[in-house]
Amino acid sequence: MTPIEPVVRQIESASFLDGPAKFVGKNVRNAVSGSRVKDALSGTWLGHAVHPMLTDVVIGSFMGATLLDLVGGEEASGAAERLIYIGIAAYGPTAATGANDWADTEAADDRVRRAGIVHALTNLVALSLYTTSLARRRRGARGAGIAVGALGSMVLMAGGYLGGHMSLRRGVGPDQTVFDAGPADWTVAADASLLAERRPTRVVVADTPVLLLRDGDQIFAIHDRCSHRGCSLSDGELEGEEIVCACHGSRFSVRDGSLRHGPATSPQPAFQVRNRDGRVEVRLLSPESV
Repeated sequence: MTPIEPVVRQIESASFLDGPAKFVGKNVRNAVSGSRVKDALSGTWLGHAVHPMLTDVVIGSFMGATLLDLVGGEEASGAAERLIYIGIAAYGPTAATGANDWADTEAADDRVRRAGIVHALTNLVALSLYTTSLARRRRGARGAGIAVGALGSMVLMAGGYLGGHMSLRRGVGPDQTVFDAGPADWTVAADASLLAERRPTRVVVADTPVLLLRDGDQIFAIHDRCSHRGCSLSDGELEGEEIVCACHGSRFSVRDGSLRHGPATSPQPAFQVRNRDGRVEVRLLSPESV
């Protein structure tokens, strides 16, 4: 166990954070739900979450300023100030995209809810310190500005650690199907007689949840775990040839798993389907679907 892990565990078990975190999460969801703004914040247009790459700008700019303070001397003071300006300018969209991603997850996981609100508050403190550092520098108190900036860098690293923890240990952000694309070889999925017309049916095929849909003489199959946050797509509504996730409204084609509407950023793995003697068999459609 690392020295920081006990602190993270304490944060994740701090139930007193639930009240304010639920309030923030609910208001974020209400503010962007079902809008183009949500797709923009989620990264649907990019095919990749936006928040991680924006954090590089904020962290890189602020930490770059602190490093220039340490090794650049007084002649680097102008460059350090410009980097702080960049970090401040990038903070708003970075916080907005992060809040959007977190709000879609916090209701399902108390640990994410609590770590996320502390992550946000820690980063806000870091922003305040770097803003103060810039103000001190502009007033001629360069030494005080450097000291405050150095403190800001330590707070920023703590916030970054929590962000990485939520993404890499709690799975906030990655495609939820990435480690479970589904069977590559033909595998029995269900008895064909059990599939009702145009009613999404969830089955488990070789430990992979699969959504089956009979539409006339055709049967379609896509991964049932939504790539966005892991909800079961078979619980959603079928509209034409699109399945609408019941959790956050992402839309996927039942024919090929292609993404039609966010906030998801990745398509669903799709499967070839065949009916052999009344048994439905599936296998992964192609590597491009994964």
